[in-house]
Formats: sequence, C-alpha cells, structure tokens
Amino acid sequence: MQAVENWLIKITGEQYLWMVEVFLIVFAALFLGYLVNKLIDFLEKHAARSSTVWDDALIEACRGPAVWGIWILGINMAMSVATRVAESELYEYVGPINRVAIIFLCALFLVNLIKRAERNLVHPEYMSEPMDETTVKAIGKLLRATVIISALLIVMQVFGYSISGLLAFGGIGGLAVGFAAQDLLANFFGGLMLYLDRPFKVGDWVRSPDKEIEGTVEDIGWRLTRIRTFDKRPLYIPNSIFNSISVENPSRMLNRRIYEKIGIRYDDISKMEMIVDDVRSMLKEHPEIDQNQTLIVNFNTFSASSVDFFVYTFTKTTNWVRFHEIKQDVLLKISNIIGQHDSEIAFPTSTLHVPDPIEMAQKSDANVLAG
Repeated sequence: MQAVENWLIKITGEQYLWMVEVFLIVFAALFLGYLVNKLIDFLEKHAARSSTVWDDALIEACRGPAVWGIWILGINMAMSVATRVAESELYEYVGPINRVAIIFLCALFLVNLIKRAERNLVHPEYMSEPMDETTVKAIGKLLRATVIISALLIVMQVFGYSISGLLAFGGIGGLAVGFAAQDLLANFFGGLMLYLDRPFKVGDWVRSPDKEIEGTVEDIGWRLTRIRTFDKRPLYIPNSIFNSISVENPSRMLNRRIYEKIGIRYDDISKMEMIVDDVRSMLKEHPEIDQNQTLIVNFNTFSASSVDFFVYTFTKTTNWVRFHEIKQDVLLKISNIIGQHDSEIAFPTSTLHVPDPIEMAQKSDANVLAG
C-alpha cells in the first residue's frame, strides 16, 4: 500500500492524493458490486437446474445484501479517507456506521430469505404438498417483525443506548400506550385470533349475516382484512369486527342444495303421483346428485292457482358455476317429465264464474195495454 501511495504521489502530487484514493475506492466498489451481481446471476442459473428450491431462495436473498454491502462499505471507506484528510469529527462515526450497515444488511438478508421461503411453502410448483397460505403469512410476518426489532435493538446498543432502560420504559408506559391505542390493540389481537382459529383463509368466499360483508378474502393483515366483493370492490374490515359478528364460509361447504317448489295445474292433479315418482327416479339416476345426502320429492301444497310439489336434494360439486349448470339441467328435465304426462306447469290464474242468463218474462201486448 505504501508503494502504491508513493507511486500515486509521483503522478498526482500529495495535495490531490486523497481525491484519487476516494475515486479509486468508489470505482472499485462499483466494479466489484457489478462483478458480484454477475456472479449471482451465474449461480442462479446453476441453482435453477437442481431439484431443491432452497438453494435458489438462498442465492436470491443474498443478491441485495451482497451488492449493497460492497457499495456501502466502499462509500464508507471513501468517506473515511475524506474525513481523515479534512480532520473532521465525522471520522469517529465511520466505524459505527460500518457496523450499522453490516447489521442492516444481515437483517435485509434474513427478511428476503423469509419472503422467498413464504413463496416456496405455498406454491404448488415448489412444494408437492403446499402449506396453508394464511398460516405461512402469519409466521412470516412474525419472523420479519422479530428480525427488524432485533436489528433496531442491536443498532441502539451500538450507539450506546441502554436496551434495559428502554425495556423498563416500555413496561412503565405500556399501560398508557394500551389506553391510547385500544383500537389498534383490539385489531391486532383480532388478527391473532383469526390466525389461530382460522375461520377462513386467503382465497375463501365469506359472508356475514350481521353485516353487509360478502366476497373473497385477499389478505389477512395484523390490523385489517381485505375482502374483494363480487362487484370487484375492495372491502377493508378491522380485525376486531370479526370478534363480534358471525361469519359464514361457503367455501368449506360439502355440497350445494337444490330446493325448488314446482306447481302444476289443478286439472293435472290426478297425474301428480306419477310426476313425483318420475322426478325422484331422475334425481336418483343423475350423476351429479349426491345420493348419500337427503333426497326428497313430494306433493306439498294446495296453492291458490296450482298444486305444488317440492324438490330437495344436494349436488356433489360446491363450485358456484358448475352448481348452476347442474341445477339448470335438473329443472329442464323436470319440465320435460311434466310435459311427458300431458301436464303443464301452473302460473297465476283467475276463474270468473258467471251465473245463468237472466230471462225476462214476456207479456202480451193486450196485457201491456191494459196495464
């Protein structure tokens, strides 16, 4: 190094030596960062050919911290040279700043690794048996919060702040903070209970009979749950709300129900029993009807304009679109069965009864004149 400095002094002069050193350090840091970035690209291509996905996650998590680490340390070295020449008081902070940078880069590496691990654990392309997305996200958020808080505490310790004093202050001021942030804490613990009880997960269709809430769950945060309604509007619900309302989760249905009342004319009541028997037989032979569930077809009601029977059965599928296709097929077959018996589906009608025509007594002309 001394020989290099002497050579630089001969070329530039001692007055401008520090400028050349700063330039060379910054240039070397940028060039080395570029080389490390290319090296990581090379390693990623080779890791993509392996059967495991965790080497990809490790290399991807290293990219940012490795490149940023070289650049930050290079800039700090350049600052060290400049502040030393200028005899600035900032020179004393170069060492702590380097330590803080290392802590920051380690925390960034762990956060990136946790994010990539979340993606691997829930994606069917990476895992033969993907884990529950809601659980993975909850654990990921908890781990990231732990890493960030730990990094902040270590940084405070580097700059001479007492962690024990901070923890003591937190214990004393916890009550005041609790009163000041009741809603925030209620939402936090509400989110925690959603992660523990798991009444629904990301991707589920949910609705509440107590509130105007219905849609697909997109995200469960620590404070808010985001639900996308069926008209594609985002609905943000504080987690504490779920502690006081009932929630239905149709996504966890085992079957979907077909329950319909169908009326035929009073003129066709003599054919009711045959129609009901044929409809029941059709449902028992239908490939999309679950025969292990309740199946009822019975004459039910004398209505004002019709005699009614009802159909009560369950489909095998729970898919909303497929269910309506099956229901349409069932209703059309019921209509065909009614037509095969020369009957008709009733619709509201009114019957007007007119009495016999009134006959006027005919009087003779003589009687009329006499009168």
